[in-house]
Amino acid sequence: MDRRTLLAIGLMLIIAVLPSILFPPERPPPATSAGSDSAVPAETTQAVPAETVAVPVLPAPIVAADDVPAPAAAAEVVVESPLYEFRFSTRGGRLVGARLRDYRTFAAGDSGTASIIPGDSRFLDYEFVIGSDTLRLADWSLEPSTLRLSVEEAGAALDFVGRRGAVTVELTYTFRPDHYLFDVQGRILGLPTGGLVLVALGPRIALVEADSTDDARSYAVVSKAGRTERLKFSSLDPGETQTLDGPFEWLAIKSKYFVANVLTIGEGQPKLGGALVVGGTREGKTATRVDVVTSIPSPAGSFSFSVYVGPQEYRRLARIGHDFEDINPYGWVFRPIIQPFANMIVVVLLWMHENLNMAYGWVLILFGMAVRVLLWPLNQKAMRSSTAMQAIQPEVKAVQERYKQDPQKVQQETMKLYKEHGVNPVGGCLPMLIPMPVLFALFFVFRETIEFRGVPFLWLPDLSRADPLYIIPVVMGLSMFAVSKLGQMGVPPNPQAKMMLYVMPPFLTFIFLKLSSGLNLYYAVSNIASIPQQWLIARERLRRTGKRE
Repeated sequence: MDRRTLLAIGLMLIIAVLPSILFPPERPPPATSAGSDSAVPAETTQAVPAETVAVPVLPAPIVAADDVPAPAAAAEVVVESPLYEFRFSTRGGRLVGARLRDYRTFAAGDSGTASIIPGDSRFLDYEFVIGSDTLRLADWSLEPSTLRLSVEEAGAALDFVGRRGAVTVELTYTFRPDHYLFDVQGRILGLPTGGLVLVALGPRIALVEADSTDDARSYAVVSKAGRTERLKFSSLDPGETQTLDGPFEWLAIKSKYFVANVLTIGEGQPKLGGALVVGGTREGKTATRVDVVTSIPSPAGSFSFSVYVGPQEYRRLARIGHDFEDINPYGWVFRPIIQPFANMIVVVLLWMHENLNMAYGWVLILFGMAVRVLLWPLNQKAMRSSTAMQAIQPEVKAVQERYKQDPQKVQQETMKLYKEHGVNPVGGCLPMLIPMPVLFALFFVFRETIEFRGVPFLWLPDLSRADPLYIIPVVMGLSMFAVSKLGQMGVPPNPQAKMMLYVMPPFLTFIFLKLSSGLNLYYAVSNIASIPQQWLIARERLRRTGKRE
């Protein structure tokens, strides 16, 4: 979590609470087909014993050296659908490319659609551990069923077969055209049954964002056992290893907006036994190696799992089930409180975009106004409570002066005074604290949700990135000044409040300059929408004090 983000969160808290104190205005896929995004029943299957969690490193080869042929030149198999272009190498059957047709790359010096799996990937490298022997597919030349596969409406399958001596390895990848989720089935023939399959992830997801540092900072491995757990790659030193104890339903590596993972959520699939994470660096950016352990339980030496390589689209991940949408860490340490609000806000924004047929920029404007209308009663109560507090301040000061030698008596008489006038001393703050989870949730939603990535609005090229002309942050700062200025109408002079009036808006404008334009747009609209309410309360305050407007 970078300093600017921490500072922004703290300032959001100040924005929500401080005005009421200083400026009293006085806020599943079917189990038989993992290639479907529909909900998957959460059947549980046997778990790999805990002692198999650590990834074994065994030197003994299964295939004798005399049976190893000279490696053939690797070729690439291209799998195409309207959503993606996956590339697999004939060397071990690993995934060496994943181009997502609906998403652009914003990386410096790059253009076109986003390719999130780099060419040097070890994603889907396999190692088979049988007893005290190992079989590594990394240097096997496999024979593909085709070199180009077009995934039609009914789906399609890609087969790989490799032989060395008496050992045969078969891999089958099954795809659907409208999903990023595909099945993997494998079989090992000619060996004793029972053992482990080590499936590699990494070393990283490609950097495809304009802010590559922020993208790399989001790198993490996420796993789901009873609940989701995260390990940020940046927390590991180069070469440092960490074992993740299973069993897991799924395990993934993620960047800011994209994810690649292995899932064992189908009926009859043993869960993942654990994983070994190795830290490292690559060209100054975080990279790693992740080996995931599953098992070969059947007498035929077969294994199966599913793979998702694609965007962190909330609804698509939610349809897969098994809390897969929890990949996106809305809220960090505040997640138990913020996550429900963030999920609700994402659902509402997506619904408005689709059902009202509005661009996301107009959706944010309408949403900001709607939130302000919904919070109107709370804000009204807070403002009137603050006004009432201001009205009895002369009497409070008189009590403080009368009993200044007896603090306990001051407290008693002050509370008595509050009771006589029906004033709640926390009435101006409490209503402002209630919507705080919503304010925090909005910060994370606008920062992390892929649906805003690359979406233009008016002069803004991307709602998920900063306004290049700084117009929206300036409007946000001016609207904040206007709201604060109205909040001081009819209020006794307060040097501290006056100083904050002229310091806070410019300071927060500076902080928000580099935050997402979508977030700035929401806050600017919310401030502007609150001006009428502030004006009405200010007039009410002026009438009570008998002052002229």
